[in-house]
Amino acid sequence: MSSFRNTLGRLSRGALAGLTAGYTALAVAELIAALVRPAAGPVTVVGGAVVDRAPAPVKDFAIRAFGENDKTVLQLGILVLLALFATSLGIVALRHRYAGALGVLAFGLVGAAAALSRPDSTGLGDAVPSLGGAVAGAAVLYVLAGEAVPVVGESPRDTGVRGGGRRGFLAAIAVTAVAATGMGALGRMLSGRRGRDAEASRAGLVLPPPASPAPAVPRGARLDVLGISAFTTPNRDFYRVDTALVVPKVDADTWRLRIHGKGVPRPRTFTLDDLLARPLIEGDITLTCVSNEVGGPYIGNARWLGVPLAGLLAECGVTPPSRGGGADQLVARSVDGMTLGSPVEDVMDGRDAMLAVGMNGEPLPFVHGFPVRMLVPGLYGYVSACKWIESIELTTFDAYDPYWVKREWARRAPVKTQSRIDTPKSFARPAAGTVTVAGVAWAQRRGITRVQIRVDDGPWQDADLAAQAGVDTWRQWSYRWNATPGGHHLTVRATDGTGRVQTEQRTRTIPDGASGWHSVFVTVT
Repeated sequence: MSSFRNTLGRLSRGALAGLTAGYTALAVAELIAALVRPAAGPVTVVGGAVVDRAPAPVKDFAIRAFGENDKTVLQLGILVLLALFATSLGIVALRHRYAGALGVLAFGLVGAAAALSRPDSTGLGDAVPSLGGAVAGAAVLYVLAGEAVPVVGESPRDTGVRGGGRRGFLAAIAVTAVAATGMGALGRMLSGRRGRDAEASRAGLVLPPPASPAPAVPRGARLDVLGISAFTTPNRDFYRVDTALVVPKVDADTWRLRIHGKGVPRPRTFTLDDLLARPLIEGDITLTCVSNEVGGPYIGNARWLGVPLAGLLAECGVTPPSRGGGADQLVARSVDGMTLGSPVEDVMDGRDAMLAVGMNGEPLPFVHGFPVRMLVPGLYGYVSACKWIESIELTTFDAYDPYWVKREWARRAPVKTQSRIDTPKSFARPAAGTVTVAGVAWAQRRGITRVQIRVDDGPWQDADLAAQAGVDTWRQWSYRWNATPGGHHLTVRATDGTGRVQTEQRTRTIPDGASGWHSVFVTVT
């Protein structure tokens, strides 16, 4: 029993030393990142590298399983793995101090490599936080391993290290932890200061009125049905799907947009003031994520304010391919290195493609791309809705594959005709009698002309449509169902403005969006 306690005590001291060293390494790295570039912090760059290298089906699973919490889950997973790795190195260091310290350094090299591999890497400076943190962590582990002492019944020879007693070891742990906490707090304060500059620039931004206001939402476009999606999605409820582990906070005063590339005879750089001085357009536009499963939540409708993108491109001398232009792809690049590719023809065909500066009457929220994002009605977000945009390069589809195309998604991705039952929810237990079935349908750029409901295997019945606000928005619908007791399947399908009926064929979200009919199962009591 004494031997077991001795072994357990030795392992506990090693684990504690390793965890303290790992904590110190992260704190020092975050402090250095705050001084160099906050986005180069080790957890951020390692997490980003994991996202970049994860196969498309894995990303799709993460979005389905964790929704908008996928990034939090990833970061927690990284911290857990770091803790396990640090614990193991601490135990190793009790007998092999140099090996433990070298292990910490090796992990720092992994972080440095991840930082340099990120699409937004600014050069070797991005490796400094991970390397600096690793050096600090290795030094701490080496010292703490030397402070570890045997419990009663052990000898220094048993542990392989020499120390100044249990109290000395715990005191060293406490001092190191306090110092690391202080450095981490300083790093967060410095990073927060940069964020506060961006927040101040957003708070002080006054959006000018649109030169071309959005038409008033028609009477009858908003149905008064409990449980149906609101016609306009509030900013706080609008879906967010992106790869940014840390939301970029861009200072509007220093933000710039560059338009350049193939077939751009007059490249230009714009400030936010340049854009706001131009005639702005306003429109109700529904955005959809390609990762949205049939009946999924990753869709929302907002009133957007922005600069017509076609006009900016024309001023730079860009000509669409249909009129002899040499570039057929517009590659938008975000401040975090994300690249999205849109067909030039779609951007310049007359639809309300824009560089948006406002969302539902206020400047863009940071999570939705402040100060400027791009959006192109009728295209899935991964080929059109670049947040935190900083450059637009004209090129060809043959010459360049953007981020998601390199990861098995299609180059071109028009939104598919889809519909969703919002109420009743699946597995609901409504009372027998008249039950209102309601939801939304969408086919951006084509509009919705018909929605039908089927109960079990019965005939298709026409639902009542809300007024159509435009071809770029979703359309609400409702159906009064005479519900009889028992279990029932309710299925919905839509017909778009071209007369095409939503397909029954089920497809995955990869490579160009899910398809199929949405259905729910309810038990009528």
